[in-house]
Amino acid sequence: MNIPFVSFEPMHKEIEEEILNKFKEVYEKNWFIQGEEVMKFEEEFAEFCGAKYCIGCGNGLDALYLILRGYDIGEGDEVIVPSNTYIATALAVSYVGAKPVFVEPNLSTYNVNPGLIEKAITNKTKAIIAVHLCGQPADMDEINKIAKKYNLKVIEDSAQAHGALYKGKKVGSLGDASGFSFYPGKNLGALGDAGAVVTNNKVLADKIRAIENYGSDKKYHHIYKGTNSRLDEVQAAFLRIKLRNLDKWNEERRKIARKYIDGINNSKIIKPVEADYAKHVWHLFVVRTEQRDEFEKYLKVNGIGTTIHYPVPMHLQPAYEELKISKGSLPLAEKISNEVISLPIWYGMKDEEINYVIEKINNWK
Repeated sequence: MNIPFVSFEPMHKEIEEEILNKFKEVYEKNWFIQGEEVMKFEEEFAEFCGAKYCIGCGNGLDALYLILRGYDIGEGDEVIVPSNTYIATALAVSYVGAKPVFVEPNLSTYNVNPGLIEKAITNKTKAIIAVHLCGQPADMDEINKIAKKYNLKVIEDSAQAHGALYKGKKVGSLGDASGFSFYPGKNLGALGDAGAVVTNNKVLADKIRAIENYGSDKKYHHIYKGTNSRLDEVQAAFLRIKLRNLDKWNEERRKIARKYIDGINNSKIIKPVEADYAKHVWHLFVVRTEQRDEFEKYLKVNGIGTTIHYPVPMHLQPAYEELKISKGSLPLAEKISNEVISLPIWYGMKDEEINYVIEKINNWK
């Protein structure tokens, strides 16, 4: 049996006719930027997240960058970033001229450990970026408590957690602002690059809407040195269709994850944990093993696709050499990078495929 790490085919087959009809509709309107589809998607996604405002943008990295710009965070400032996340989180901080300060994760959830944040705060710290990694919300009550104490902004990186719940509330409504990615592989994925900022702050929303459109609040009037990062009509139209299916697709992921958790029984494999406060949406199903290379090869031989998120932690990437963070300084991020491997989890996986993965893992010696 061959099981790919991811397949969009079952999901896209279900909505193919609707997608093609919508493309034809947008195509025939001949209006491709800042039109009705973007406006409607922004309204619908804000409502989905339980927030007041959504501003579509080019991608998830831009979403975080725009939030930081919107808060005037820049040169000389510091921003708390989890040590264990995709590099885009840190890049957004670097792009505004600020310094990312890495804080280690909780080893059970892989999200930032709130108990370690306070000692990383200095008089230069302006914000905390809380990443909801793999589809599981970070511990937002504790993070918000620390932020309030030190008058810091809380920015959610929700790129992997569309629809996830923290104590019954959707991610995107848990901090001052949230950045989303709609990269095709996300639980809510466009058919290309796309992103969004979600917030309850109208002043911030208006500012970000201007910054992403060349700094313009009205045509040919530029109040900021802005950029160009607009969600286009075609992707917004596709995302509107997918958004209507997202809860169903997420529930399917939860069922697959539950089968993995209940079925995998191998002492060499550390399974992921769903926090008591969370409703995980399982963008990724990540296990750990000290023999990862052997395990990866074994699964490949048996036709099971996997991916490693992420094999080199940010502080050891050449891009961040200037921070001079030596190997061993962030041991949990390094341990996770050396041990994690993501198993197939996607809408439309058949029971026989799920059971095959479980069987092969349990037979691994």
